Amino acid sequence: MTKKEIAISFLNLIISGKIREAYEKYVSPVFRHHNPYFKGDRESLLIGMEEAEEQFPDKVFEIQRALEDENLVAVHSKLRLKPDMPEMATVHIVLFEGDRIVEMWDIGQESPKEILNENGMF
Repeated sequence: MTKKEIAISFLNLIISGKIREAYEKYVSPVFRHHNPYFKGDRESLLIGMEEAEEQFPDKVFEIQRALEDENLVAVHSKLRLKPDMPEMATVHIVLFEGDRIVEMWDIGQESPKEILNENGMF
């Protein structure tokens, strides 16, 4: 698998609720992340993702595009946590060592009620 395919598979497993499987298959034991809502270690984010799965089991996640540049992969996606919530644009940037994810950045922007840009967010 390419790094881009691994990153996509990782995110799809996370979204489908198979969080521990995703971590076991793809995440390095020395993983760190930059999500400001959790401590920076592997286990803290894993637990946070499991809690989010409990809170938002029916979320919809659609990958729009993915880019690979050497050991970095960026995945731009559309996310809706609940049917009555606005869509969000998300970007996950993952850094690899070999075939394992060692670092991740995730960024999200909620879609405003009124979008002035005729091109939309996606």
